[in-house]
Amino acid sequence: MMVLKTAPILVYGGVNNNKNNTPDSKLGVSGFVFCRRPSFFNFKVQRDWECLSQRAITHMKDEIPSATTQITPAGGFYRDLNSLPKPLSAADFSAATSNGKEVHVAYQGVPGAYSEAAALKAYPNCETVPCDLYEAAFKAVELWIVDKAVLPIENSVGGSIHRNYDLLLRHRLHIVGEVQLVVNHCLLGLRGVRKNELKRVLSHPQALDQCETTLNELGLTRVSVDDTAYAAQIVASEGVRETGAVASVRAAEIYGLDVLAERIQDESDNITRFLILAREPIIPGTDKPYTTSIVFSLEEGPGILFKALAVFALRDINLSKIESRPQKMRPLRVVDDSNWANATYFDYLFYIDFEASMAEPRAQSALGHLQEFAKFI
Repeated sequence: MMVLKTAPILVYGGVNNNKNNTPDSKLGVSGFVFCRRPSFFNFKVQRDWECLSQRAITHMKDEIPSATTQITPAGGFYRDLNSLPKPLSAADFSAATSNGKEVHVAYQGVPGAYSEAAALKAYPNCETVPCDLYEAAFKAVELWIVDKAVLPIENSVGGSIHRNYDLLLRHRLHIVGEVQLVVNHCLLGLRGVRKNELKRVLSHPQALDQCETTLNELGLTRVSVDDTAYAAQIVASEGVRETGAVASVRAAEIYGLDVLAERIQDESDNITRFLILAREPIIPGTDKPYTTSIVFSLEEGPGILFKALAVFALRDINLSKIESRPQKMRPLRVVDDSNWANATYFDYLFYIDFEASMAEPRAQSALGHLQEFAKFI
């Protein structure tokens, strides 16, 4: 096995099997991990690296919602909006702690958000903790206020959520799982309101964009708010019959709204990937097929990206995703590539998913080879 002389390594790993032979396989998640280094923004080559953790678990398919959903009175859900848990902000961190045996899971948004549904899918008996910002969820885990955080990383329609990629680099958390959630956008209104009575609709900008065809057909004015569930909360609290919301069935149940139309998104196959973050990693194995993800930047030179990708092909390691993003810390690179003047280019981070466990010698060898071209891994 090759001994690596690497820069800080950032990676996750997840399994691709269909067997339900582990306790975690019932969660519908696939495992991930980020290594923890003294500083993710130290681009100098380090003399050692930490072994990364992964776990073997399986995906659980979402049930496809029926064409219509009957909403019953709030019942077991919140009747009084003032009784809903308030989202955590940075000012709340000194006052809260996570005690006891129940798993506490942070998410961004308010009760009824899709992120909360993802947290409950991963941990059905957990106590969910709403946070006002993505960064607040990261900090809640770091400061032991909660045990886990579930945050979106990619949507099949809207693409990657780059803010959370940036936060993964900034915070010292490990990715220990993944959950995929089928998005069912619904048109919600006050009790007794028909959809042709609506004149405006509230929701997150991405949800509004994903339902453009239906909303245009209804002639509704679109109003952007921070979260789909928050839109439902506003409709319920203000009580304006002409105002509706695009949100989930669960949001309708929590805030006592009617579902006027279901699955109104333009693309029926609308799925969001969520990452599960924790303070501690999980040890990788070789007994199952795993997926590992890394992020790296490259030195300048002709064919350098080809050489970086070839280290995986040479070892029969399949790549399942590649994505590039300009570096925020140093967005421009100056290159003397002409006889007349220096040229400036964007300096990129490359995100890659490959199908191998970090416990396998071939994966470690590939990363060792990649060190020859990478400034940061």
